[in-house]
Amino acid sequence: MRHVGPDDRSALDHESPREACGVFGVFAPSSQVAHLTYDGLYALQHRGQESAGMATTDGAGVMVVKDMGLVTNVFNEYKLAGLQGHLAIGHTRYSTTGTSTWHNAQPVYRVTSKNPERFQPLEFALGHNGNLTNTESLLADAGMLPGTATSDSDVIAELLVRYLDAHPEADLVEALVEVLPTLQGAFSLVLLDNERLIGVRDPHGFRPLCLGKLDQGWVLASETPALDITGAHFVREMDPGELLVIDHDGPKTVRPWPEKLVDPKLCLFEFVYLARPDSRLYGQELHGARIRMGELLAEQAPVDADMVMGVPDSGLPAAEGYARQSGIRYGHGLVKNRYIGRTFIVPDQAQRTQGVRRKLNPLHGAITGQRLIVVDDSIVRGTTTRAMVKMLREAGATEVHLRISSPPYRWPCYYGLDTGTRAELIAANLEVLEIQEYLGADSLAYLHLDSLKKATGAPGAGFCDACLTGDYPADIPVVLRREAEAGSPVA
Repeated sequence: MRHVGPDDRSALDHESPREACGVFGVFAPSSQVAHLTYDGLYALQHRGQESAGMATTDGAGVMVVKDMGLVTNVFNEYKLAGLQGHLAIGHTRYSTTGTSTWHNAQPVYRVTSKNPERFQPLEFALGHNGNLTNTESLLADAGMLPGTATSDSDVIAELLVRYLDAHPEADLVEALVEVLPTLQGAFSLVLLDNERLIGVRDPHGFRPLCLGKLDQGWVLASETPALDITGAHFVREMDPGELLVIDHDGPKTVRPWPEKLVDPKLCLFEFVYLARPDSRLYGQELHGARIRMGELLAEQAPVDADMVMGVPDSGLPAAEGYARQSGIRYGHGLVKNRYIGRTFIVPDQAQRTQGVRRKLNPLHGAITGQRLIVVDDSIVRGTTTRAMVKMLREAGATEVHLRISSPPYRWPCYYGLDTGTRAELIAANLEVLEIQEYLGADSLAYLHLDSLKKATGAPGAGFCDACLTGDYPADIPVVLRREAEAGSPVA
């Protein structure tokens, strides 16, 4: 979800790339679905911790509740009781650029004007996971003034309502068929009006979206665990370039894009880090894929050591695989504070290091006198990893060998991940040996790209690996590229 106003974010305050959002939708006639939606959003909380929201309808009107904070902070029994209806969508947000404000929380709500040619105004709500890359041109083409929309999700909603106002005979699906082909970039959407639940995946399918079946209804969700928690049976992943309309007659597929424009490119980092380990993508459970990443990493980059440990939580499955393949003992060397989310945005390295200590604490008895192989999923900026290596040495580790279950992260993402500028990406500015020296490690090795794709269990499937290769599947405007090249090199 790209902010289209001034960017006021500080430098990256985390080590792994962060997801933009999670989306959820449910259509269940004769049921009250607010609690189901709450459970679905709770299962998707890892995809966004800045705000949460829900829109419901009973067929007579759309009600929206959204606020800053976690799902459990935004909703309580009182609020859920007021969200009546058999049809709902929900959203958890992590902003990739720009400010994090109540106005940018989702779902986005719109209502058409009181055109006398329309029997009654049409209401709809929209939740968006991804980033558009052509928001500026969309604003200009539509004659929209700056400030008309404050995020690319707002732009989509505004384009839809403008089309509906200009074509009073049209419904929301017809508006989508006209508007969607004008959008570029990454967008998995859930929408509702008073009658239907709608899901959309862009022609590349950068962000996941799946369909599930309830006994008396249907569910859409970013990840399969949100189906599990609601008791829905997994049916399938939505196709890239698919618009799925769900009403009393069941799901119906519409194809707004010509077949030649559909080119599946699921974000490879969904497998590495972003999605939950119990999620399934391309028919594979991600926990098993991450174990295979560690096994292949052990084959590729062996080292003599006493213990293999993972960085909690995302590095643990790959560490398990590394230990299994290498025959070196697997153990735990770091404890994670479960009550801390994002590291604070802070101005200097000393405070960043303290932020790491708030999140991770060493197990001295397991570390002292040991030669450690430390497995993590990725290195983005490097400051967190550097502080962690220092912490392990202070706890008594005699050697620290870093093994990363993905290739060097060298290019910024324009499709829904928060990675900062290229100047902030350590691997874009330093060679592997230089990174090793900067981090204070005894050795450093990254998993090769072909091995990573092999580990997914779907090596022939379509993946976006632009952050690793610089090969962007969807065109990136020059102005965005210049913004991403700005800043000072990592040092």
